[in-house]
Amino acid sequence: MRLPVRLGLRGELLLLLVGVLAVLVGLFAALWWHGKRGSEEARRLSADAMRELAREGLLSRGQALSSHLADAATNPLYYLDLAKLGELAQTTLRQPDVVYVIIHDAEGRVVHDGSGDIPAFGQPMSDPMAYEALNAQGVHGQWSDKLLDVSSPIRIGGQRIGGVRVGLSRENANRREAEVLAPLDRSLGENAREHLAWLLALLAAMAVVAAGTLVLLQRRIVSPIRELAEAAVRIEQGRYHEVDVRSDRQDEIGELVRAFARMSEAVARHDRDIRRMAYTDSLTGLSNRLAFREALDERLLTLQASSGELALLFVDLDDFKRVNDTLGHEAGDEVLSQLSVRIRLAVERLGGPGAEIARFGGDEFIVLFMADDIRAASGRLAEALIDEVQRPLVLQGRQVFLGASVGITLFPFDATGAGQLLKNADIAMYQAKVAGKGCYRFYSKAMDQAVERRVQLEEELRGAWDRGEMSLLYQPIFRLADNRLMGAEALCRWNHPRLGVVPPSVFIEVAEQSGLIESLGRHVLVRACQDAAGWRQPGDEAPFVSVNISPRQLRSGDLPDVVASAMRGSGLEPAQLHLELTETAVLGDEVQASALLSRLRATGVKIWLDDFGTGFSGLSHLRRVPVDGVKIDRSFVADVLRDPDDLALTSAIIAMAHSLGITVVAEGIEAEGQFAVLRERGCDQGQGFWLGRPMAATEIGAAFTAER
Repeated sequence: MRLPVRLGLRGELLLLLVGVLAVLVGLFAALWWHGKRGSEEARRLSADAMRELAREGLLSRGQALSSHLADAATNPLYYLDLAKLGELAQTTLRQPDVVYVIIHDAEGRVVHDGSGDIPAFGQPMSDPMAYEALNAQGVHGQWSDKLLDVSSPIRIGGQRIGGVRVGLSRENANRREAEVLAPLDRSLGENAREHLAWLLALLAAMAVVAAGTLVLLQRRIVSPIRELAEAAVRIEQGRYHEVDVRSDRQDEIGELVRAFARMSEAVARHDRDIRRMAYTDSLTGLSNRLAFREALDERLLTLQASSGELALLFVDLDDFKRVNDTLGHEAGDEVLSQLSVRIRLAVERLGGPGAEIARFGGDEFIVLFMADDIRAASGRLAEALIDEVQRPLVLQGRQVFLGASVGITLFPFDATGAGQLLKNADIAMYQAKVAGKGCYRFYSKAMDQAVERRVQLEEELRGAWDRGEMSLLYQPIFRLADNRLMGAEALCRWNHPRLGVVPPSVFIEVAEQSGLIESLGRHVLVRACQDAAGWRQPGDEAPFVSVNISPRQLRSGDLPDVVASAMRGSGLEPAQLHLELTETAVLGDEVQASALLSRLRATGVKIWLDDFGTGFSGLSHLRRVPVDGVKIDRSFVADVLRDPDDLALTSAIIAMAHSLGITVVAEGIEAEGQFAVLRERGCDQGQGFWLGRPMAATEIGAAFTAER
């Protein structure tokens, strides 16, 4: 029989001590593991917040660069100005982190990449990101491990003509992330080693020391790390104002807290910079569309609770495109900068301290303000804004004159929502444009009806030619010397089955503004050539047909091809086709217009300037634009018998044109006296109701056959 082993008191104490130590080891091992996990969580949250903010910052910057480049490259791409496109691409390439810039056409072929010789010119984009960039409808970003590719489409009049792509390197963002996280990693490593040392010391100090150390660890390590983790969560959520981590400790934890505080301030500052870039117009320094919309929403919420009133003024510059076309886009930017200062000062003077102003688009500004008598006050402010814009500007040593059209809508009388108010202000501004520009209009319900009628008319106009609702009439043109019928001008008429006869002054304007004029003009040209090909006249001189060409058709650049196709399909001789263009049609880009007209004249087609004398330049264009004839505007012919000035001007036009070998045609001959005076002054040809009214193709054909 074996006796039980007796440990004794020392053994029991030792066993108890071992048990306590085992418990303490287990407890503090668990505590050490919990602290390590907290440190890892803080590091992960910090890294995630840094990475997300860096990603958002790089994406925002890429979107800004891509959008700005797309806006700046619209006209150069449209006119294939490779020099300007190269300049814009190289400027973008010089921006930090930009790796590549690609400007492409609507089919995805490279137009410019910022290089000197453009080795990829005309080649389709074949990289993995090209497909999404080409098919994106707006600004679009794509990520890879090392790159951010941001693309923006380029549109004119709703039609996509190409796009731009900007590639930004993620290398700097990744490097900055590593640099910021390195101190945190070091501090966390030191913290882990310190925990282990304390654990060994606690084991040596037995239970009391272990308990004290546990309290110390909880108070001086775990709690600060937990606070940092909570702060990291608030940073990740964007609640920077709630982050307040400070420490006077001179140990590693204190260093960690201070490093975290500095990182938090840097992230918050970076976020403020990003928001400032996102909410500010870079050219004028005013608020942009996004910032204004948020301010409007906040103001409406306040006013709905307090039953207040406000006015929204939509300011659009008149004829601003003429500045860009004649002086260049840098001059246009200078105009916008100067006018933004004038508008801001006028708003501060009359709109009060609570007024908001923003640049809403290319040449559009929008103003929000409140007043007691809101309607009268907004009218005064609109007049002041128009006066400020109309004051001359000095650019490149010359004076530039512009105007402004202002649309005004009032809350809560016209609408209660931000979107509807903006729409109403835009409608009212459009009505100010229709009223002659340089004025302001208040929104009214009738304007909605007018816009709706215009939209319906545009819908009806689509396909009207294919439905057989449109036809051509021909107004005879006579030689004044012997009153011989020489040709006819093609006039488009629309007989709608429900609306009846729609005046040309109505549907032509709708076609111009909607872009339908290109299709309609092509139909008119083809039909006129087909009709004229069947006209016969006694003698050697074949009758001609004149067709009006719109400015949009001229700007499209394919007019010579369209004309050649129409003549080939009809068999009409080139000398029998006269194309009529207004002076303003060639003013936008005189170099391109002259080149196109020279190509047309080289084929034998005749070029006439219509409504001559009413444009900006008058006789000066006869020296620079290749034309065969001018048509004196009917406004001069109407008063040629009563107004000596009109008679003198008409005589001067005839004499000047003849000295340059140019044929002169008078429009609007309504009386025998006008006919006699014009023939006496040597005018070559004329048209008007006194000579002959517009008639169908068969009737004009019979008139040519009967001509003797």
